[in-house]
Amino acid sequence: MIQPSISKTDTRMTKAVTPQEQLAITLRYLATGETQTSLSYQFRVSQNLISLIIPETCSAIYEALQPIYMRMPRSQEEWRKVSQDFHSLWNYPLCLGALDGKRVLLQKPAHSGSHYYDYKGNFSTIIMALVDADYKFLYADVGTNGRASDGGVWNKCKLKEDIEYEEIGIPPPANLPNYDIQVPYVIVGDDAFPLQKYLMNPYPGNDQSNEKHIHNYRLSRARRVSENAFGILSSRFQVFNKPIRTCPERANMVIQACLVLHNMLRTESRQDYSPPELLDQEDIQRRRMVVGQWHDHQHNALGDLQVIARRPKRDAMQVRDLFCTYFNNEGSVPWQNEMALLH
Repeated sequence: MIQPSISKTDTRMTKAVTPQEQLAITLRYLATGETQTSLSYQFRVSQNLISLIIPETCSAIYEALQPIYMRMPRSQEEWRKVSQDFHSLWNYPLCLGALDGKRVLLQKPAHSGSHYYDYKGNFSTIIMALVDADYKFLYADVGTNGRASDGGVWNKCKLKEDIEYEEIGIPPPANLPNYDIQVPYVIVGDDAFPLQKYLMNPYPGNDQSNEKHIHNYRLSRARRVSENAFGILSSRFQVFNKPIRTCPERANMVIQACLVLHNMLRTESRQDYSPPELLDQEDIQRRRMVVGQWHDHQHNALGDLQVIARRPKRDAMQVRDLFCTYFNNEGSVPWQNEMALLH
């Protein structure tokens, strides 16, 4: 698939590195996070050439696989299919995805000043991603510099603009199952994101009523897919074990290639790539949480977004209250009271 875009011509002096070798070098780098010096010795290709091969091949991988494996829904029927999966698998109706953001640490870019300097004192670029019920990335915005505040990242995100201007075919508000009340289709996120009519986050604070505690558990159950997706990504692509040692533009190419390869492997080689024991899961029968093996892997280059307190709008609070009422009545599940205690 990528051979035409990365093939090089032999010269009288040297033979070009073949597309197969370029792909092998790149996949080895993404999977192990090895230095380019180490790869140079393994493949007997100069380090300078490897520094050109990796970003070019990553770009080719993304261009070839993204239309097939990471295409965001664009019609009401496609969005309803995403929502049905969240309802059947995670008991959260009218949900279009789990939103999450991660800071990817970089080595300090040359001549960048404080442009990529984040609130923790690191240099980073940001991934903003929407994940479906099957741990696959529906959408990813990669490349906002780490200096931006987390609220600013979401405000600049193309997905936010598309949702608010109704440009991606999201269905109109609908009734919750077995409940004669209409609510809008929503995405779910943590408290790093502002509460909106279309974006649900948990009730803040620890001293909550039982009803609000149940709501937060049900939202967390749906949102866990994004945490698991990034957990799989960081455990399988060990380039995220430590800060990525390249310029931000090339780092963004590396990140995008990892995202589409993740989706391809979840689709084509699920059992080998992400077996069940790798994931955080709920043991409903025994009323306990099972911690996934992805926690055993280092992911030092991935950091969470900063939580910023915001005053939500009244209409957004009303939508969250409707979901809360639903989860405590017609939409309740038998195990929620015990499992909520684990959260």
